[in-house]
Parts: sequence; C-alpha cells; structure tokens
Amino acid sequence: MRRLPSRPITATDVARAAGVSQSAVSRTFTPGASVAPATRAKVLEAVKLLGYRPNALARSLITGRSRIVAVVMAYLDNQFYPDVLEELSGRLQERDHQVLLFTAKNGSASDPLLDQVMRYQVDAVVLASTTLSSALARECRAAGVPVVLFNRTTDDPDVSSVTGDNLGGAERIAAFLAAGGHRALAFMAGSETSSTNRDRERGFLRGIARAGLPKPTRVVGHYTLAGAAEATRALLSGPARPDAIFCANDHMAIACIDVARHAFGLRVPEDLSVVGFDDVGAAAWRGYDLTTFSQPLQPMVEATVGTLMDLLENPEEPPRAAVIKGELVVRGSARLPAGGFTTHEGRRVWRP
Repeated sequence: MRRLPSRPITATDVARAAGVSQSAVSRTFTPGASVAPATRAKVLEAVKLLGYRPNALARSLITGRSRIVAVVMAYLDNQFYPDVLEELSGRLQERDHQVLLFTAKNGSASDPLLDQVMRYQVDAVVLASTTLSSALARECRAAGVPVVLFNRTTDDPDVSSVTGDNLGGAERIAAFLAAGGHRALAFMAGSETSSTNRDRERGFLRGIARAGLPKPTRVVGHYTLAGAAEATRALLSGPARPDAIFCANDHMAIACIDVARHAFGLRVPEDLSVVGFDDVGAAAWRGYDLTTFSQPLQPMVEATVGTLMDLLENPEEPPRAAVIKGELVVRGSARLPAGGFTTHEGRRVWRP
C-alpha cells in the first residue's frame, strides 16, 4: 500500500487502499457488526498507514445516532459526583458512547439547561443531582431521547431512576445511633427540594420513632461546606447540644467534624458522634474516619448505563426505579453499639 497525498483521509481512501468495500470499512468501526477477521486486518493495516480517524459526525448522519450521552450534574465540589462522572464516562466508553457534560447550579431544576442540551442531538440524558419536571420528561420522550435520573427520583412514573437506599440507609443510621446510647439527635438536611434529602430525612425520622426517641433537632446545610459549617455552629451554640448529628451527606459531615473540633473543642466521637451518607473517598481519611452509609457507586453506574442502553435499543421498554442497597460502614466518628458488627468486602459494617 502507498500513502495517499496529504489531505483529509476518508473511508473511501481506506477501502481503496485495503482492497475492500466501503461498507466493510464501516462495519470494522461499528461495535457488534459482522466482519471477517481477514477483512478487519486489511482495514486496520490501511488505517494505520493512512492515519485515518473515523468521522463520528458523519457516522451519526448515517445511523441517526450521535452516540453522545448528555450528563447534567450539579454539586461537583462534592467528591461523590466527580467519582460518578469518571465511572459513568468509562462505562459508556466501553459501550462506544461519549459523555457531554453540562453543569447545573446547586439545588436548581434542570429544565432550562435541558432545553439547551436537546439542541446537541444527544442520544440520551443522565440527570445527576438535579430535578426534572413532568412536562420536560414528556418532551424528551416525544423526541425519542431517554432520560435516567441518577441519585434522584421524580413523581413521574414514566421516568427511570437509579438511587442508593436513601430511605433504608437513613433508618439504619437512626437505629445505629439509638443502639449506641445516643438520646439527643440532630439531622442536618441538604437541599430542601432534593428527593434524596427528603428520603433520607424520612428514613431517619422513621428509625427514630421506632427507637422511641424524641424528634431530632433540624438544621439545613444545603449540601455545601459553608452551609454545613454554619448549621453546625447553630447546633452546637444552642442550649440543648445534641450528642449525635446525622448529616445528609459526607460533604457536610466533614465540615461538621471540622467545626466541632476546631471551633468548639469537642472530641469526636467522645463528646459528639457524627454520621454521614455516601462513603466518599475522604470518609476513610484518618483525619475524619467517618462512619457513613455507602452508596455503591459502581453498581449504581452499571444500573444507569444498562437502563440507558436498554431504552436506546427498545424505546418501549418500561421505566425502572432501581434502588441499589448499601451498607453502614463503621469507622471512628460515632460511639458504638454493643454488637451487630460484621465484615463486608473488607470493611466493618453494622447490621441490626
């Protein structure tokens, strides 16, 4: 084979150089397409010689698929979501799809941004840490663009979602604190409009009621470090200081521990127990050693990608609401019950 003159190389050039049809070149770069090994080898040899790169835009015009998944995400300062984005991008790339990221404001609805997303001819949308109206969900369905909510739910029964066990996990945290002898509990809420926050608060209240404890003191940390620090100061400055604080995510729990130690001189967990939710990487740092309920990131992402691929393959696929179970990972930020401990995947966990 000889190198062609310097100009943009096309699939036609590759086919001519390899001595195969243009459709054979196309099949070589189409995941799952049938192509003989000898033909594939010829095409790849020609590709290497010519420096050819498949034109994704041209392919999308032929197939009607851009193979781009829009991801709308907020709270990127929360370590959980960058980890989600990395895992989600990798899993989609394994399926020959790429991520187009759109960032939303913390606590905002996705509707204005999603209107912009739809202009990019994406194949599907993942909404993480943001909300979706029923009207816009219907608009996406009418356009043939499947939407999956990640770590959020909606009242619309026709929208698929994947979440951690927000309700059950928070209920287990309440049981854990009660079993550890805590009696003056506090709950630090995140975003008031978040389904995740509502479910965690509901589960916590249900667990407290089952334990026969009084309702917790409630503050709002807005899922931010600054908001959580302010909320912690309000809790610990009051006349009835709690002996345990459940923060609706690890991001806020980390700020809570910092303020308790450095602004009030409290020992964690001797003077104050702090429990979070998510089990982000920083939760295991020695400086925090945070007890927290885990959101199993990889299984959640696998369920999200699987749902997306099924909806793309079959638009009539019924919607799913997947809840991925987690574990209460016990570290050193809370006083311990007398028993109920076991080991799961190398971590100490509590199961009543």
